[in-house]
Amino acid sequence: MPLALLALAVGAFGIGTTEFVMMGLLPNVADDLHISIPSAGHLVSAYALGVVIGAPLLAALTARMPRRRVLVGLMVLFVAGNAVSAAAPDYHLLMAARFVSGLPHGAFFGVGAVVATSLVAPERKARSVSLMFLGLTVANVIGVPIATLMGQQLGWRATFLAVSAIGLAAIAALLLLVPADHGHGESGGLRGELKALGSLPVWLSLGTTVAGFGALFAAYSYVTPMLTGTAGFAEASVTLLLALFGVGATAGNLLGGRLADRSLRGTLFGGLVSLVVVLALFPVLMRAEWSAGVAVVLLGMAAFTTGSPLQLMVMEKASAAPSLASSANQAAFNLANAGGAWIGGLALAAGFGLTSPAVAGAALAVLGIGVAGVAHGVDLRRSRGAAPSAATGHGLLVASHLPDAVSPAQDTGEPTRRR
Repeated sequence: MPLALLALAVGAFGIGTTEFVMMGLLPNVADDLHISIPSAGHLVSAYALGVVIGAPLLAALTARMPRRRVLVGLMVLFVAGNAVSAAAPDYHLLMAARFVSGLPHGAFFGVGAVVATSLVAPERKARSVSLMFLGLTVANVIGVPIATLMGQQLGWRATFLAVSAIGLAAIAALLLLVPADHGHGESGGLRGELKALGSLPVWLSLGTTVAGFGALFAAYSYVTPMLTGTAGFAEASVTLLLALFGVGATAGNLLGGRLADRSLRGTLFGGLVSLVVVLALFPVLMRAEWSAGVAVVLLGMAAFTTGSPLQLMVMEKASAAPSLASSANQAAFNLANAGGAWIGGLALAAGFGLTSPAVAGAALAVLGIGVAGVAHGVDLRRSRGAAPSAATGHGLLVASHLPDAVSPAQDTGEPTRRR
C-alpha cells in the first residue's frame, strides 16, 4: 500500500477527533461560556450541518481541480475552523467556527476515497478506502479520549489548538506523500456531475448508508444510559467502554476492506445482517457487565464492516462523478447520525426501556438490507437489459471478437483468413 494513504489517514484522524471530542467537552464549554448544556449541544449539530452542506457543495466546486490541491485546501479550511474555535470569545462565534470546521469533512473523505482507490490495483480498492478510514476509527480509540482529557485538564481551547496542529501535520503529509501530478477531477462540469449523482442506483446506495448507519447511531447515541442503567457500570467506566467500541470499529473497518475486495455486495449484506443480530441481542447482552462489553465491541465491528463497501459502491454507481458521489455519501453518514439518534430517542421517550433504541436500530438495519436488496435487483435488471443491446449494436459484438479469429499479416507474413 502506498504511503499516500498514511497522509489521508492523518487527515481522517484529525477530522474524527474534532467531530466527536465536543461531546465530551460540553460541560467545560458550557461553564466557560456561561450557557446551558443543551445550548452547548447545538455546537455538535452545527458541525454536522457543516458536513451535510459542505460535502456535496465543496466536492462539486472543486471537481475540476487537481485532487492533491483540493485535499490540501480542505485541510487548510479545517485548520482555520479549529483555530478560530480555540480563540472564539463567545458562543455565537464558536458556533460559526464549528460549522466551518465541518464544511471540509465530507469532501475530504469523498475526494480522499477517490485518490486512495486510484493509487492501488483494482483488487485492493476497498482495502485502500478502509486504510484511509482507519484514521477515523483510531481517533475514537486514541484521539478523542486524549483530547477530552486535555480539554478537562488544560481547558477546552487547548483541545482545538491540538486538533489544528494535527491538521497542519496532515497538510505536510499530503504535500510530501501524495503525488503532485496525481490527476484531476471530473471534467463534465457541474451539470454533468449532478446528472451522474441523480441516478437511481446512486440514491439507493445513499439510502442504504442512511438506514445502515442510522441503525448504529440509534443505539450508540444512548449507549451510556444502557451501560450505566442496565448493565450496572459506573459512569467512570464509560470512557473505557467507548474506547472498546473504537477497537471494534477499527477491526470491522479493516475486515470490511479486506472482504469487500473479494465480494463487495456479499460484505455489505453480511455486515448489515450482523448488525441486525447484534442490535436485536442488546436487551439480553446488557444484563451483565461482561456481555455488555462484548456487545459494545461487536456493535462497532458489525457497523464499520459496511463502511468501505458502502463508500466504494456509491463511487462505482456514479463513475462519472466519483468525488461528488463519495462526498454525498459522507453527508448521508451524518444524516444517519441525526436520524438514528432521533428514532432511538422516540423509542426511549415512548417508555419501551433503556435498551429499546437498540431494537429500533435493528429495525433500521433490516430496512437497510431491504434497500440494498432493491439496489441489487436494479443492477441485475440493468445488466440483463444491456446484454441484448450489445448483441445488436450494428455488428459491434462481431467486431469485438475479430482479434481472436484474425491473424495479423504483419505478424505472421500470411494472408488474413476469413471466418
